[in-house]
Amino acid sequence: MNKRRRFPLAAAPFILWTAVFVAVPLIYILCMSFMRRADTWGVEAAFTLESYQKLLDPNYLSVFGRSLWLAVLTTLLTLLIGYPFAYFTAGLPPKKRSLALMLVIVPFWTNSLVRIYGWMILLRGQGVVNSLLAALGLIDAPLKLLYNFGAVLVGMVYALIPFMILSVYNAVAKLDPALIEAARDLGAGRWRAFWTITVPMTRAGIMAGCVLVFIPSIGLFFISDLLGGSKTMLLGNLIRDELLTARNWPLGAALSVVMMAATLLVIGGYRRLSGEKSLEGIV
Repeated sequence: MNKRRRFPLAAAPFILWTAVFVAVPLIYILCMSFMRRADTWGVEAAFTLESYQKLLDPNYLSVFGRSLWLAVLTTLLTLLIGYPFAYFTAGLPPKKRSLALMLVIVPFWTNSLVRIYGWMILLRGQGVVNSLLAALGLIDAPLKLLYNFGAVLVGMVYALIPFMILSVYNAVAKLDPALIEAARDLGAGRWRAFWTITVPMTRAGIMAGCVLVFIPSIGLFFISDLLGGSKTMLLGNLIRDELLTARNWPLGAALSVVMMAATLLVIGGYRRLSGEKSLEGIV
């Protein structure tokens, strides 16, 4: 009885924090998305669907499509690179495994902007990549590696691949090796055992990694700003421009609501398909 009475008091700071810094801002953004932009400054408190109707404009739809395409490519590439890395890391001896995981986590100790600026130095016309290719005689003139969709994709994969690796590693580490040994004893080859035992048993980690990569890749506008220049407009860039540059707060709020709705759909799909209540390996 005493524990039941104390629990609400212990949870009060968390509930207050969530209400003030999560619930109230979300409600504020949702309400603003149904208002009208004022002629001079701010918004008019008049209910309208004008901002949501504007989202059907082909220009905005192209931004949505480009953002989703980038998110899908980023997720696929991080999975193709991160799964083998996590799989072999889980099979390393403890000391080497710890070293490999530390190398994955170390980049988080450095500001993400600094790391993206590093990629700008590598990919610019006289950067390390072009200089190396020229020294090997593979190119006669510098390649345009910066300020395009490919550069943004590289930056996204680099920034988000640790989430995929850690999620998959957590799932692979929990896998019982006896199951694979039993499959091998029953005549399954190495690859067949991998596809029929390892991959299905680590599905939750794969899906969690995909969610943790897909969602941020839609809104990381600073990567497309730095590596894509003004040529790659994504949903995150559009929201920032509408709120801070164009001062069209209702439209920016409507775009934010759409992004949050897409996020909830992705998380809901993950929970329904995987049966997990949390993102394995992270929370």
